[in-house]
Amino acid sequence: MDILKIAAFSDGDTGGNPAGVLIADTLPPAADMQRIAAEVGFSETVFAAPEGEGWRVRYYSPEAEVLFCGHATIALGAALALRQGDGVFALALKQADITVEGAREGGVIRAALQSPPTRSAPVDEAAVDAALDLFGYRRSDLDPRLPPARIHGGIDHLLLALKDRAALAAMRYELDAGRRFMIDNGFGTVVLAWAEGPQRFHTRNPFATGGVYEDPATGAATAALAGYLRDIGWPHQGHIDVVQGEDMGMRSLLSADIPPEPGSAIRVYGMARQMAD
Repeated sequence: MDILKIAAFSDGDTGGNPAGVLIADTLPPAADMQRIAAEVGFSETVFAAPEGEGWRVRYYSPEAEVLFCGHATIALGAALALRQGDGVFALALKQADITVEGAREGGVIRAALQSPPTRSAPVDEAAVDAALDLFGYRRSDLDPRLPPARIHGGIDHLLLALKDRAALAAMRYELDAGRRFMIDNGFGTVVLAWAEGPQRFHTRNPFATGGVYEDPATGAATAALAGYLRDIGWPHQGHIDVVQGEDMGMRSLLSADIPPEPGSAIRVYGMARQMAD
């Protein structure tokens, strides 16, 4: 099987988050998809097969199936543009129907997704305390303008907003402890964020549930963050830019458009580049 390797949300021809993409006539059995994802070794591999006028899609990390993955969706949009030509493609996920678009532009591809519906809610204080202990932070490190929350844009994430960039750069945690914390509390990932300004954020995204210490670009988390900002009345003016992966040496650039309707889909977009085998 021909598995494409595409870095989503790249900074031109560098950076981005690698994803495996397998487009087939039919989806392989679940056990085979899990095995292939483990062999590819990226944080996610996306599998797609034609269904009606769109595509049936599944996502797998090296350790488990994932309900939604933003960067792998962007990678799929790029792969479909390379295969089918520029267009908007309907995707049937396990729990949602979304779209992704892809357009070739020189040596890179521009891609955009419409996220599943978003929502956010306060998070239990005990979970916040446990997260602070996990990452070595204190309450005084948190930005009071952006209170901790359970945020959702396809999967649930814990959001912790930090007061300064240095605290974000200092993020450290133990992978097994992080996995236990995220599984016990129902978080797919943790989003650590610093607001450089009302429309520009820097984030880091531990993904211990998938066996991945940190993702360099996370479209699902960006969609969830954008929905949260809408929910709390943050002055986003309908758009945010996110820089992720800098502390990993894999600088990635994500953008999100935020419509005013509560809970509505977020358009998350960026560039993608095909990687050498």
